[in-house]
Amino acid sequence: MGQQASPVRTAGLGKVVGPGPDSVCGVVLLLPGGEEVSARRPSVVGATAFVRSLGRRFVRTGKGEGLAVHTVRYRYRGWNGSEAHLAADAEWAADEVVRRYGDVPVCLVGVGMGGRAALRAGGHEAVNSVVALAPWLPEEDVAAPAEPVKQLVGRRVLIVHGTNDERSDPELSFRLAARAKKVNREVCRFEVHSDGHRLGGHRDEVECLAADFMRGALFGHPVSRPVEDALAAPPPIGLRMPLAVGFGKSLRRR
Repeated sequence: MGQQASPVRTAGLGKVVGPGPDSVCGVVLLLPGGEEVSARRPSVVGATAFVRSLGRRFVRTGKGEGLAVHTVRYRYRGWNGSEAHLAADAEWAADEVVRRYGDVPVCLVGVGMGGRAALRAGGHEAVNSVVALAPWLPEEDVAAPAEPVKQLVGRRVLIVHGTNDERSDPELSFRLAARAKKVNREVCRFEVHSDGHRLGGHRDEVECLAADFMRGALFGHPVSRPVEDALAAPPPIGLRMPLAVGFGKSLRRR
């Protein structure tokens, strides 16, 4: 008896987070973390508590704006070298947004390996902004091509990294941001001092920063002064901007 072929894996979009808008005017695609190499299917549990919390924050921030938030379901847990599976799934998800909602702007928001996927897939024509939180990036190797940045031209980009991240080197995200800034002025990077990979020590500030940035990028609202200053400042100032304690509280008082 012949061996049955394995079913083709497909990526997917999770259901819209929270009460979906009647009319969609912008979309956030949440890209969870992953592994460097793994052919296993992602966990049934799916997104981490951080990603779910981000989704809820975006929904609250985008209330009344026509914002739809979806979490991307990957085919594989791993990036898997040149296959770049997570980035390919992010691009598929952007295509799916166009199919479902038409010509609306998309913000890719990735955590860890999902941050790398967001940066890599940022060149999709529907994407106008990228948020990469504690992005995992490969060690620089003179024998391998550098992580690309030209796809980010014309996009607004925010990178946030904890200075004590022992899983994904914050210096690598700084170097990528510096290269991206040379081809695109709309790049900024915030450092969360003494925080680790999960950014748990300043979770509220990180979520508020990401939501403020998203609201400005997707819907044209003025961003907070720290984001405005970071985007305008020359390297390295705008790429090593400290995230102030209480950032979210200062926004709520505006």
